[in-house]
Amino acid sequence: MSKTSAWIKAIRLRTLPLAVSSISMGGFLAAFYGAFRLDVFLLCICTTILLQMLSNIANDYGDFKNGADLTGRIGPVRAVQSGVISPESMKNAMVLFTLLAFISGVYLLYISKGLESLNVFGLFLGMGIVAIIASIKYTAGNNPYGYAGLGDISVLIFFGWIGVIGSFYLQTGYIKPSLLLPATSCGLFATGVLNINNIRDIASDTEAGKRTIPMRIGRKYAIYYHIFLLTIGISCAIFYTIITYKSVEQFLFLVSVPFFISNIVKVVKLDSKYLNPYLKQMALTTLLFVVSFGIGLLLSNR
Repeated sequence: MSKTSAWIKAIRLRTLPLAVSSISMGGFLAAFYGAFRLDVFLLCICTTILLQMLSNIANDYGDFKNGADLTGRIGPVRAVQSGVISPESMKNAMVLFTLLAFISGVYLLYISKGLESLNVFGLFLGMGIVAIIASIKYTAGNNPYGYAGLGDISVLIFFGWIGVIGSFYLQTGYIKPSLLLPATSCGLFATGVLNINNIRDIASDTEAGKRTIPMRIGRKYAIYYHIFLLTIGISCAIFYTIITYKSVEQFLFLVSVPFFISNIVKVVKLDSKYLNPYLKQMALTTLLFVVSFGIGLLLSNR
């Protein structure tokens, strides 16, 4: 594996559609309420992608340092684990992406809110700093929270509630309580991606002491948990559509349901070593859900 290939593997391009999904949902909702801002939307996308890349390289580094990248690990070979990229180089990359994410986030806040309201600016700046810390501390450093089984709630918060509602607010300047429903859908589907990853890695996580939810409850109940995540995610979207109903086009997102069902079937039937493709399938299905949901909203505004 060349160094270029190793860096590409480290930033995990396949995870980026999932990172973009929550911001896209916020943008579609802002457009639905007539307040879409392209400049703010694009900066939200940029900042989120940088945070996701930071999280991925920190994960590569952290799992190597904490022993989760064992020889028996089923998932793809990691960059540091392979020896192609040194731990020191990966740490330097973490510093670089931290700075880039911070700069992008500050510029986003300036473009969106300026310095008119220092309270709002400070609140979002604080949230951005927390997001950076959370990206790093998931598996890197002492006592990473991903090793205590807290990754799921973190994904729900950042890929769901903050990603959707935060990007909506930065474009519109206000928040509607009903937004919690589509935001929860995005967060639960993103958690579903993590859950498949953790089901796949139950054996190596157990050996490394990484106490994810599937490692704690076992594969059988982790599958029930997966079904719960996807079912509640779709239910939240249906409920939001009912309470904001304008036209039947708003139910366009239901085209994604067969793909979620297919994902559940594969997770139930397949051995852990065959689950890798369904991480990508789940991420792309989430993006399909968001795009179809958003198009349905826009069509209802005609």
